Amino acid sequence: MEFDKLSAKLVYEVKDLAGTERLAAYLAGQALPGTVIALDGDLGAGKTAFSQLFARHLGVQGTVNSPTFTLIKEYKGRLPFYHMDVYRLSLDEAEELGLDEYFYGQGVTLVEWASLITELLPPNLLHIYLETISGTERRIYLNASGQPYEAWMNTLIENGVLE
Repeated sequence: MEFDKLSAKLVYEVKDLAGTERLAAYLAGQALPGTVIALDGDLGAGKTAFSQLFARHLGVQGTVNSPTFTLIKEYKGRLPFYHMDVYRLSLDEAEELGLDEYFYGQGVTLVEWASLITELLPPNLLHIYLETISGTERRIYLNASGQPYEAWMNTLIENGVLE
């Protein structure tokens, strides 16, 4: 199921990577055990860049790169960080991976190309869609399902994260 941009609860535009980093830093600071972030967007829109920024602000040391061929990479930070890329998986293959252990575990799970496995995602999550406007400019769509994600969305503007 594709991300529905029209139903996004928040939409904001960033001029450069610093704007994306503000969002990633805020969300990493809010992350709790069991946090799930579903990430979608056009090819080259910055999904992996967002993941890297999020990981850095979660306290992950070293290089975080796309797990396109390994599917899931695990990192140590303030919380365990599970970075998934399900672009090359069928729904059946994804089912066999036992993703629930990650989604309901003690870490933070970020899933690139999440709309390809919508049926397997937990009901409570934060869904982000990145869209290229031009060059370094991006439009970021956010949807929250359940707590604590809805509370995070409410405070994004109040805390000046989304300018």
